Amino acid sequence: MIPIASGVRVWLATGHTDMRRGINALSLMVQETLGRDAYSGDLYVFRGRRGDLIKVLWHDALGASLYIKRLERGRFLWPTPSEGAIAISASQMGYLLEGIDWRHPQTVWRPRSAG
Repeated sequence: MIPIASGVRVWLATGHTDMRRGINALSLMVQETLGRDAYSGDLYVFRGRRGDLIKVLWHDALGASLYIKRLERGRFLWPTPSEGAIAISASQMGYLLEGIDWRHPQTVWRPRSAG
């Protein structure tokens, strides 16, 4: 798991991305398409066409990391604009990784007693 610090910004690349891309190609995409610095320490999240796979690009002070997650069931919820990036919070990123609707998280009902 990526240790997300409180001051780190998380950027979702809207639209879909070719999931065959690696660290170098995604870093170049961040720089050229999104107009951001891929080495700033922010997290950049990309989603594939089918919606069940995401890649998270992160650069710390030592080097670049690529985190990949595939959902066994369902799809990652993604914003509708076709170009650019939108910022989400670190807590919304946690919801996203769990497959929960990060736009409107809802608490799940739990029973108060066993009997």
